[in-house]
Amino acid sequence: MAASKDAAVNKPGPAQAADKPNTAEATAKSKGIAVLEGLLGKESAPVIPLPGRKVVPPKKAGWQPEWLRKLRWRHAIIGASFVGLVAVPATLASLYMAFIAADQYHSTASFAVRSIEGGVSSDILGMFTQASGGSTVSDSYILMDYILSERMAADADRRFKLEEVYATRGLDYFYGIGSDLPIEDKLDYWRDMVKVNFDHASGIMQVTVKAFEPKQAQEITEFIVNQSDSLVNSLSLSARNDVLRAAQDEVLAGEARLSKARAGLRDYRDKSQEISPEEGAKLAVQLIGSLEQQLTQLNADLATAKSQMSEDTPRIRVLKTRIESLEQQVAVERQRLGTGEGTSISEDPNAPDVAGRIAEFEQLETEREFAERAYTAALGSLEKARVDANNRQRYLALFIEPTLSQMAQYPTRLLNAFIVTLGLLFAWGIGVMGYYNIRDRA
Repeated sequence: MAASKDAAVNKPGPAQAADKPNTAEATAKSKGIAVLEGLLGKESAPVIPLPGRKVVPPKKAGWQPEWLRKLRWRHAIIGASFVGLVAVPATLASLYMAFIAADQYHSTASFAVRSIEGGVSSDILGMFTQASGGSTVSDSYILMDYILSERMAADADRRFKLEEVYATRGLDYFYGIGSDLPIEDKLDYWRDMVKVNFDHASGIMQVTVKAFEPKQAQEITEFIVNQSDSLVNSLSLSARNDVLRAAQDEVLAGEARLSKARAGLRDYRDKSQEISPEEGAKLAVQLIGSLEQQLTQLNADLATAKSQMSEDTPRIRVLKTRIESLEQQVAVERQRLGTGEGTSISEDPNAPDVAGRIAEFEQLETEREFAERAYTAALGSLEKARVDANNRQRYLALFIEPTLSQMAQYPTRLLNAFIVTLGLLFAWGIGVMGYYNIRDRA
């Protein structure tokens, strides 16, 4: 009955039916399709209300938001990894830098290794900005390695007790040094707290030392400067001694050679009993000339006597005797000058002829002269080496003394926190991209 009443009420009039036949037909058709879809269980089908029956709308199956329904397990894992690997560590690092990391003060000193060679500069700026020689640059690199060496760390540990100076402050275990560490670990910590910068163009070296107390940083910097000055002085003294030692060795060798040459010449003079065989040769030549002149005169007298006297006269015999004596004397004197072509050297190899004595004397005299010149040159080289060694002395030119800090400059809290965050984010991003790359290629 209720349904028939509703149908009667909703039934259109004749005028409306005549005016809109197509509209009524379309409406009836759409209602029929909707009822059919409801019977088939379509969710979009409308529910036809019945009289006396309460209509309860059906619950929707997808009650989550659209973005939540699209999530997968991998998205949850990636988000959790970001929180665990980036957000939490970065937050802890920032909190550590902000509230736990202890203040560090720094002390700076600047110096350069210089030599007094090449004159004095016109002003103090030119003294430290002029081009450095190769020797001072090499000394600067030696000094830089020495400051960061195990020897310097050990000396500083004996002087200041690094485990006490850099002991942990509060809860800052990251920047503090441990206890009972080997020298290798102390050296690593020393290189973290001491920085050396060297400018090759100007030769200026800057040392920066960090410590938890400003006075301790200044004292350690002063210790480094003093040790560096001692090293430069020792290098300069060692180089000077090496140069002088080499020159002195040359002088000693030249002196020994000269002494040997003089001793040989003295032995020759003692054996020959003459100062110079050349002078003896001159005297021998003069003597031979005089004897030959006398022999010539005697031969002339003998010829005159033969023309006037017989062979048996005493005068002729005397003249012949004198001529023979003079001829023997001339032969002896000529034998002293040389062996001659008719006499073999093998017959008397030790014959004291003048030519042999002159040759031996000239050899000894040449050796003596050469030894004297070498000795004189060695003395000159020694004096020049002494002057050069004094002019090439190295020294440490300190023009910025160790400073005393009034405000903590380290650690750089914001920068360290940013670097940690950026590094974690970078590593996490690489991991995520690697995962998706492998997933897309699988």
